[in-house]
Amino acid sequence: MPTLILLRHGQSEWNATNQFTGWYDSDLTVRGEAEAREGACLLAAAGILPDVTHTSLQTRAIRTANLALDALGRSWIPVRRNWRLNERHYGDLTGLDKATTREQYGVEQLQAWRRGYSTPPPPITADNPYNPNDDIRYADINPPLAECLADVVDRMLPYWEEAIAPDLRAGHVVLVAAHGNSLRAMCKFLDGITDDDITDLNIPTGTPLVYDLDDELRPVEAKPVLERSLDPDAARAAADAVAKQAG
Repeated sequence: MPTLILLRHGQSEWNATNQFTGWYDSDLTVRGEAEAREGACLLAAAGILPDVTHTSLQTRAIRTANLALDALGRSWIPVRRNWRLNERHYGDLTGLDKATTREQYGVEQLQAWRRGYSTPPPPITADNPYNPNDDIRYADINPPLAECLADVVDRMLPYWEEAIAPDLRAGHVVLVAAHGNSLRAMCKFLDGITDDDITDLNIPTGTPLVYDLDDELRPVEAKPVLERSLDPDAARAAADAVAKQAG
């Protein structure tokens, strides 16, 4: 039975300061490093050991994968990195404080930008210091100027079909260490979550979600996303904290 593990990166420096992060390469905090190891401990206790990993091109996800694999004694397995697993691009909101943005634009607009399916934030400007256009890791693509979750689904699915799905069909236990919104996009696809209902899904940091899949790579059991956590009560509490980040 194919097994898929979804792991959002541990707390980043900009998570801690409540800033919109997106494609900015914010590193892990000490707490974030601990969350990566704690997530690995949950997997070890359940006897779930990945044998291939997929992650983004962003440091916080890469380091989360590395820390988790090291804690599992699996640092030798293949790790594949691709920009299609990056966090959604928050456009010109990148770097802004979420609470201040709420005060400026209002709760409804902020919620649409943060959790809505088809509402992109304002595009990042050329003079924004966090514009990733000159980042060498994206030299072979044209980075987006901003993304809504629908955009993330559209750019994630080709990587799913070309890279992740073949690993699952080959019988691998696959770890995807990525980001809140790239994992929301994957959960939406796997669980058939509607455009409206995806608004309510928040993915906590450092909490592995485990999918047992059938031969068609669909979930064997239908259940709420956070019930796929190895510690559902802790996952729900952490997800509530994510939902309240904008105050």
